Amino acid sequence: MTTALSVRDATKIFGGQTALDHVSIDVQPGEVRALVGQNGCGKSTLIKILAGFHEPEPGTSVTVGGEELVFSNATASEAVGLRFVHQDLGLVANLDAVDNMAIGQGYITGVTKTISWKKERNAARDALKELGYDINVRMPVGGLQMSERTAVAIARAMSTRGSDTKMLILDEPTANLPGAEAQRLYKLVRGVADRGIAVLFVSHHFDEVFEMADSVTVLRDAKHIITRPVEGLTEEELIELVVGRKLDEHVTDAEAREHGEPILEIKGVSGASVQDLNLTIHAGEVVGFAGITGSGREEVASLIFGGHNRAGQVFLQGQELPECRPDVSIDRGIALVPAERHANASLMDQTLRENITIVNPGHHMNLGFLRRSSERSDVNEWLDKLDVRPRNSEYTMAQLSGGNQQKVVIARWMRQEPKVLILDEPTQGVDVGAKADIHRLVDEAAAQGTAVMVASTDHEELVRVCDRVIIMRRGKAVDVLKGAKLTNDNITAASIGRDTGEPAA
Repeated sequence: MTTALSVRDATKIFGGQTALDHVSIDVQPGEVRALVGQNGCGKSTLIKILAGFHEPEPGTSVTVGGEELVFSNATASEAVGLRFVHQDLGLVANLDAVDNMAIGQGYITGVTKTISWKKERNAARDALKELGYDINVRMPVGGLQMSERTAVAIARAMSTRGSDTKMLILDEPTANLPGAEAQRLYKLVRGVADRGIAVLFVSHHFDEVFEMADSVTVLRDAKHIITRPVEGLTEEELIELVVGRKLDEHVTDAEAREHGEPILEIKGVSGASVQDLNLTIHAGEVVGFAGITGSGREEVASLIFGGHNRAGQVFLQGQELPECRPDVSIDRGIALVPAERHANASLMDQTLRENITIVNPGHHMNLGFLRRSSERSDVNEWLDKLDVRPRNSEYTMAQLSGGNQQKVVIARWMRQEPKVLILDEPTQGVDVGAKADIHRLVDEAAAQGTAVMVASTDHEELVRVCDRVIIMRRGKAVDVLKGAKLTNDNITAASIGRDTGEPAA
């Protein structure tokens, strides 16, 4: 039997930094192989080499079904039988399955070169039925379930209009799927493998590694650590292989903050990813949210603030907040620092003064006129307090570094003396000094009685600032870590599938 994929000494260096270091793997026809490792271990680099996006260092060789792969050429990857389905799927939501499946390969045409729509629809139906899906191929794919959209992307990838498919490569295939739909995808992948096609999938969900894969390859620090059968492997052993050591189970329990009355109550809140979230946050308490991409962690902040449609109820000091009304949330004392600072929080061409006072400019109004000197004095006080550099209220946001931009956004909300401060990835992309300053601001806000919520992929940050951390998996709060259980390793382990704390209420 010819090996479906053979990689030898795959190496890639970016500006002196080794992203992939002499990695060699083999995958057989009909085998389902999981590729796992922490962020930055080299998974994405390897996939991009196979896809023709990166050219590896000399000495790297790849064969697919015995045929040598020409590097840095996406057409060559397609020609040898490699097929890719990326996490974002690459579908156009307002087009139907027929049109989406024609992207990149064209339509079936007749002798007059007009599109044969009947043949196109039948081909699309047949391709999807072969994967176990009976979908209305005339419906815009934006109206399909996530697992059905994934099936459309896979059917497109496996089209036989070009070369035969020898390997299907899936990048985080269930990242956006709830549990029930993930089970449908598992069956789909097994069906593909049963046809003799090799499957390589990248995943942070260890439960699906054990559910789907025949074997697993672990990368760590750009190197190949091990490839072994999944059978006989425990989750504890896999976690240890990924992180490179046994996980710490205990740390010294830090003195807990004093908490006041309940401030924010969340009852049965659900959104696009989040399902039935229940939580109470007290005055002076810092509560974190952790979870891998697609877990619901990245949606929680906006749902509570009122930025997206939600089911369930959110109460601030006993008073219900309406959905999709961030203006009401602001008026009643909730502040949000969003993850996408440039897109959702910053007016890059406006001054620091305008960025800070935009939430409540009326504070400096007199008889309908803005008192500019009072506004500048107020802003300069906050620039000093947060150590924003340069301390010039008339600089534009675009003139500041990322860390100082983030401080300005935080100053905007701290100036309002919020009852609840919601921080989504508060130190993403900031330097170590700004990170320490932001953590200090969280401490100060909690000490003053503000209820703080922090959603972050930085586990060390969560350990540093939080009293307890809620673990999200597949849209649900499944675990709570606090006290001696609140460690970096335990957050990592719980996020990818091992329960280490208390059941979430």
